[in-house]
Amino acid sequence: MAKAQTPDFTKYMTEMMGSFPVDMSSYTDAFKSQAAVAEKMSKVALDAAEKSTEISSKWTKDTIAKMGDVASVKDEPADYTKSMTDFASSQAEMAAETMAAFAEVAKKVQMETVELMMAAGKEATEEATAAVKKATAEVTTAAKKATAK
Repeated sequence: MAKAQTPDFTKYMTEMMGSFPVDMSSYTDAFKSQAAVAEKMSKVALDAAEKSTEISSKWTKDTIAKMGDVASVKDEPADYTKSMTDFASSQAEMAAETMAAFAEVAKKVQMETVELMMAAGKEATEEATAAVKKATAEVTTAAKKATAK
């Protein structure tokens, strides 16, 4: 039995796409703009992660240092109570300081993100305006040529 031949649409598609001229520079520019924004956003996120890690590490080191006093041998039973009370008090203070430090990091990330988004929005608006002006000029030119014939 003869096998049915499937038409090769590659040629047809290539010819069809060739008949529609497309300015790829706008796509290239959009990709470059998006990549630049993504790079800046990544930098913001990585900086925040680094600062958060430093804060956590400091808190851990301080806690371990304070545990040394709690774990040491005491002469009087009341000294153990005082040691635990002091530790709990210092932990509460460190927790408040650490949460404030994390809040500062979050606030900085938020401000930088808003600045980046505002800048990206402004740039996108400018690019869109330029593209519309260019398209308008091209259509006007084409219309004049068509009516001149």
